[in-house]
Amino acid sequence: MIHHLKSEPRWPATVALGIAITLYVVLPSKLIFGPRFLIPGLEAALLIPLNIAIPFRNHKETTVIRALAVGLILLINLSNLASVALLVRQLLVNNSISGKILVEAAAAIWLTNILVFGLWFWEVDRGGPAKRSTALRDGTTPVPDFLFPQMSIEQLRTSQWRPSFFDYLYLSLTNATAFSPTDTMPLTKIAKALMGSESLVSMVTVLIVAARAVNILP
Repeated sequence: MIHHLKSEPRWPATVALGIAITLYVVLPSKLIFGPRFLIPGLEAALLIPLNIAIPFRNHKETTVIRALAVGLILLINLSNLASVALLVRQLLVNNSISGKILVEAAAAIWLTNILVFGLWFWEVDRGGPAKRSTALRDGTTPVPDFLFPQMSIEQLRTSQWRPSFFDYLYLSLTNATAFSPTDTMPLTKIAKALMGSESLVSMVTVLIVAARAVNILP
C-alpha cells in the first residue's frame, strides 16, 4: 500500500533547534565554552541555509544536506555536554555558583538535553525523515529503531499513521524524566545507546541540583 505522505516539514525541528540555541546563549559565562556567541553563531550558520535550501525532508534530500543536519545536532549536543562538564567542575572545584543561578542553569541544560535527543531520535529512526518519506513514497516499510505503541494497534498500524517530530520529542521527555523507556521501546543498538546517553546526562544534571539543595556538596 502506497501512502500519500511524501515529506516531513523541517520547521518543528527548527523551532526546537532555535530554543536550544537560545538556552545556550542565556547560560552563565562560566558554563559556556569559548566566546558566548561563537557556537550559537556556527549553529545559526548551519540552521538558516538548511531551512532555505530544503524546508521539507523528502526523497530530494542529498547526502550533504543530511550530513549538515546531523552535524548541527551533534554541535548542539557537544556544546550542551560541555556545559554539563563545566557545571560539575564549578560545583566540585570552585563552588562559586549561587543556588538560584544553579537551578536556572541546570534547567536550561536539562531542557536542551530533551530537545537535542528528540532531534536525534527524529533523525535516526529508520534512517531519518528523508528516508522514511522515501519509503512511504515507494510503498515500502523500513525496519524501525523505535516501537511506538500505535504500531501495535491494528487500526493505526494499517492506516497512514507515522511518528512525527512531536512523537520523538515526547519520547525524549519521558526518557529524561523516567531515566528509562516508558511507552516507546528502543529496538536497535543505536536507539538504546541514544536513550541511555540521554538518561545519563539527565540523571547527572538532576543529581547535581539535588546534591546542592541538601548541601551534600560543599
